[in-house]
Amino acid sequence: MTTTPVDYDQIASGYDRRFTTYDPAGEGQALRNLARTLKPARILEVGCGTGHWLGELASVAHALFGLDLSKGMLRQAKIKQVPANFVQSFAKKLPFMDGVFDLVFCVHAIHHFTDSQAFVSETCRVIRSGGCLAVMGGNPHNWRESWYVYRYFEGVYGTDLLRFPTWDTVSEWMDAVGFKDLELAEVEHIVGHKRGREVLSDPFLQKQACSQLALLTDEAYADGLLRIKEDLTRAERRGETLTFETELTIEMLSGRKA
Repeated sequence: MTTTPVDYDQIASGYDRRFTTYDPAGEGQALRNLARTLKPARILEVGCGTGHWLGELASVAHALFGLDLSKGMLRQAKIKQVPANFVQSFAKKLPFMDGVFDLVFCVHAIHHFTDSQAFVSETCRVIRSGGCLAVMGGNPHNWRESWYVYRYFEGVYGTDLLRFPTWDTVSEWMDAVGFKDLELAEVEHIVGHKRGREVLSDPFLQKQACSQLALLTDEAYADGLLRIKEDLTRAERRGETLTFETELTIEMLSGRKA
């Protein structure tokens, strides 16, 4: 697979368009429920992007902090006036003192970190005793037949297998540094089948809509689109309508620091 680094500064201004077509209500509710249960005084989101998820927690907590490596993403969070304190830094070395947060979380971000295991270790350091780490995202290791993008864009699935740690692996990392009472729960079930040419208007088929496609070179992305269009044309000639399947499960792994 031919890839190119994702420039999140470049795509930051349009990043939140995903939330106009996809409403991740279950993910937001899971975070709010966790915060209401913990009653945290201080919350940190690592990989906060434009601050969307911190905005979801503004009604249940007042001391919110967001960390991201992209200046462009953090600029968008400030433009949106998300009520949080923002820091630009790496997830593998959090610029905070020991034991200062009650809840640290990340959403669809752990696979972006340059050292995901170090991130887990660092969260344990900055979380107080009794505090919580929550990691939310998908598990592409179970998705091969569940998302049409993997079928049409060459190498994307293999790249995701390398990028995304399994939940078992993240659990092992959390257990090793002292997180207890680990719980993995489904928070969102995404079903979005497209029939025929309506797939071409799928927002998540746009190159900058998700990192899977944003990682592709323009040439590799164009090749994948061409495969879709060729299959559509062949099916139409046979008088058939293709179905492009998307059925993905989003889960949250949480644990408390002993």
